[in-house]
Amino acid sequence: MQGKQNISLEPGGQFELSGAPLETLHQTCAEVNSHLYQVKAVGEELGVGFLGMGFQPKWALTDIPIMPKGRYEIMRNYMPKVGTLGLDMMFRTCTVQVNLDFSSEQDMIRKFRASLALQPIATAIFANSPFKEGKPNGFLSLRSHIWTDTDNNRSGMLPFVFDDTFGFEQYVDYALDVPMYFVYRNKTYIDCTGMSFR
Repeated sequence: MQGKQNISLEPGGQFELSGAPLETLHQTCAEVNSHLYQVKAVGEELGVGFLGMGFQPKWALTDIPIMPKGRYEIMRNYMPKVGTLGLDMMFRTCTVQVNLDFSSEQDMIRKFRASLALQPIATAIFANSPFKEGKPNGFLSLRSHIWTDTDNNRSGMLPFVFDDTFGFEQYVDYALDVPMYFVYRNKTYIDCTGMSFR
C-alpha cells in the first residue's frame, strides 16, 4: 500500500497495481512507470525478471500456482461452466485496465461510447500475446481472443450503449441482471454463482 495505490496478487500470482485516482493521463503514466521501476528494483535484488505480456508465454495452465483466496476458488469452479477459456483468463493473462470517472450522465454516455468504440483499436495497438506454452499461437492478441469465450454474461460489447435511450437507468438494469460470483459477508466469500444481484 502506498498512498492510494495498492498492489495485489491475481489468481495466478500476477501483480496488479490498483492506481490512485488521478486527473490526467500523464499522471497515470508516471504512476505506472514508478510502479514498474519499483518492481524491477525488487526483482533485481531477488534475481527475478518481469515480462509485460498479455498472456503467459511459456507455462501450461497446470504449471501456474493458485493464489489461496476464497473468491478465486469460487471463480475457478464457476468459470468452466460458462466458457472454455475462463481459467486461462484468470491464471495466464495480464493487462492494464482503465477506469474513468464522470461528472454527469451525459459525460458518462460520451465516455462509455468512446471507450467501447476504441476497444478494437486499443487491442490492435497493444497486441502482445502471440505465444502459448513456448510456441506461436496464431494470434497477435491471444488475450483478446480469450475474452470471446470466458463468460459472455459479463464480457463483450454492450450494443445498447449506442442506443438513443441509453443512460444510467439502462446500465443499472443491465448490471442488476449480470450473474454474480459471490457476496462478501463477515469476512467470508459466499458463493452466489448464477444468481443476479437483482
